[in-house]
Amino acid sequence: MTGNLTSLELCAGAGGQALGIEQAGFQHEALVEIDDWCRKTLRLNRPEWNVVEGEQADLTKFDARPYAGVDLVAGGVPCPPFSKAGKQLGASDERDLFPDALRVVDEVRPKAVILENVRGFLDAVFHDYRQNLRTQLRKLGYTFADWHLYNASDFGVSQLRPRVVIVAVSNEFADKFEWPTGGMKKPPTVGQLLYDLMSERGWKGAQEWRDLADEIAPTIVGGSKKHGGPDLGPVRARKAWESLHVNGKTLAEIAPDEDFVGHPRLTVRMAARLQGFPDEWQFAGKKTASYRQVGNAFPPPVAHAVAQNIKSAISSRRLFAVA
Repeated sequence: MTGNLTSLELCAGAGGQALGIEQAGFQHEALVEIDDWCRKTLRLNRPEWNVVEGEQADLTKFDARPYAGVDLVAGGVPCPPFSKAGKQLGASDERDLFPDALRVVDEVRPKAVILENVRGFLDAVFHDYRQNLRTQLRKLGYTFADWHLYNASDFGVSQLRPRVVIVAVSNEFADKFEWPTGGMKKPPTVGQLLYDLMSERGWKGAQEWRDLADEIAPTIVGGSKKHGGPDLGPVRARKAWESLHVNGKTLAEIAPDEDFVGHPRLTVRMAARLQGFPDEWQFAGKKTASYRQVGNAFPPPVAHAVAQNIKSAISSRRLFAVA
């Protein structure tokens, strides 16, 4: 077989995982996302991507059979059913889309699967849920079906952001997959990463702030539609930002001006950079809509690392078969 490996992206959001997978060498055959602003963001950045519209944009109604045979199915199914910030209802939560993701896997039968979720997915209360998920994947022919907890900082991202990555690899390729190790690249501090953006309007205190913001960021949150507006999370999270000399109560439209005094606020662009998005990645909508997309995103560098190892597993077997 020749050409790029192909993928189908579920619950694509603003494209964090899709971008990382693209960077690993996969070509997206389709991206499924129910949120209109996210779909606009995907098209804004990648007009050539096939972003599914209409009724099919709802994963519960999406017919994946036309995409049978793609190499990879990936997605970030909604996290509220497993998040400590919610009631952790798991399978009893109407937002649990793991069953629909498994249906898509069954319809497509890809060589590999990547699904990501919050750290709460690993809580003891979901032990049976995890085991059932593994059992169903193995029944579909995925000998390797396991999960791994990563911190985004392990891959150079300047925030902690723990996420669970679930990987399933079909029988034919299972023995070739290895989890990426991470930890090879120390992430810059918040001050180092954002200094140029904080100082772009001539803020006199930018250099001092850079030196004070001398740790990586806490996990960026605040992406819920139930939230009143764009901020950096609840009181505990805001206190963590305060220790970095950042005002987490709201986000700013622009960087501090020359004579600004106090703790600066982040802009959406700053938050996106902290998530691992490249600066050229644009977000559709005004501040609130844009920040919700950023807050819910999966950091591209983490997706890239996992997808790269999946690509290596599949490609090594391909080369062997051709030889």
